[in-house]
Amino acid sequence: MTASPAPALASAPARLLRRALHAPEADRANALPAGAWWLWALGLATAASRTTNPLLLGLLVGVAGYVVAARRTDAPWARSYGAFIKLGLFVVALRLVFSVFLGSQVPGTHTVFTLPELPLPDWAQGVRIGGRVTAEQLVFSLYDGMKLATLLICIGAANALANPARLLKSLPGALYEAGVAVVVAMTFAPNMVADVVRLRTARRLRGRPTGGVRAVAQIGLPVLEGALERSVAVAASMDARGYGRTAQVPAAVRHTTNVLTLGGLLGVCAGTYGLVAAQGAVYGLPLLLAGLVVAMAGLRLGGRRSVRTRYRPDRWGVRAWLVACSGAAVAAAMIWAGTVDPEALRPGVVPLTAPVLPLWPAAAALIGLLPALVAPVPPSNRAAADRPAQRGKEQA
Repeated sequence: MTASPAPALASAPARLLRRALHAPEADRANALPAGAWWLWALGLATAASRTTNPLLLGLLVGVAGYVVAARRTDAPWARSYGAFIKLGLFVVALRLVFSVFLGSQVPGTHTVFTLPELPLPDWAQGVRIGGRVTAEQLVFSLYDGMKLATLLICIGAANALANPARLLKSLPGALYEAGVAVVVAMTFAPNMVADVVRLRTARRLRGRPTGGVRAVAQIGLPVLEGALERSVAVAASMDARGYGRTAQVPAAVRHTTNVLTLGGLLGVCAGTYGLVAAQGAVYGLPLLLAGLVVAMAGLRLGGRRSVRTRYRPDRWGVRAWLVACSGAAVAAAMIWAGTVDPEALRPGVVPLTAPVLPLWPAAAALIGLLPALVAPVPPSNRAAADRPAQRGKEQA
């Protein structure tokens, strides 16, 4: 009696699905384009800009941190994520300090403490230094600072995951003229983080302190100088290789390119502001899409001025589109939630109420974890993940 082939046939699609979702080891051929990581991070940042709910903001930070921990490499720029987290915490603390000493327009009845108030002249009405500090004022400042900190942490995730050299390589031809300045701007922060780690290690080996005001003062100037020198050296080498060299094009094409590019970028800025502002969600998305189309047309037309060839351009595969679309899905879901149930995304502080985690916006935020499943695994992360399994086999 022969076994029925139905179970084998039924399990074949499941095996194909598991094989398609199984992330391969990253190499030069299948590494994700840097633009995919930036689109994913900007989607999370857009979602964070639509809410002040600390539970949703914490969930977005957790999503970004998990993806960074699962998919970052050992490159110098990958170490910058911790610096962005510290910067976010500093922003929250600074926002609270400003609220305590400079006051706030948020009314409140629960007084926490009272500071001596500095008398100001009549022309400075509406501004105060010191005075009564309320719980409503502190909670509002905390929510506002957490939103800005989440934006910084999402941008830090993109800096930790995206290779700045590959991102620069993907620039349209119309932007090659500004490539040297972009190189200096994008490589300065990763070089600075690498120099901080190198100098702190050297001081620790010499038995010198690595913390404190004196150590920071002694490390700060060499770090800034070394990072700037290396960034300028990279820019000079690119300039020597003809990066940014242009060809002669008719004046009409040049003027049309400038008008389209400038108009498209203005539309993108206005649409982005509309998405961030609570009142501009209706016109923000159409204006942003129109600006993107016009700007892409200008960049496409301006690419005729470039005489530079591109060696082994990055290809957008299925995994890259999944990563980029996951961030866009999180942003779209949060924007829609802001129009359907704005009270859930912006908990009130007058009167004080405990924030509640809205279920389906939280579930939409979890879509941002998709890169941790589909993006290629760096070799170091793959070795760390396989080490416990190998150890278990040896013990067995």
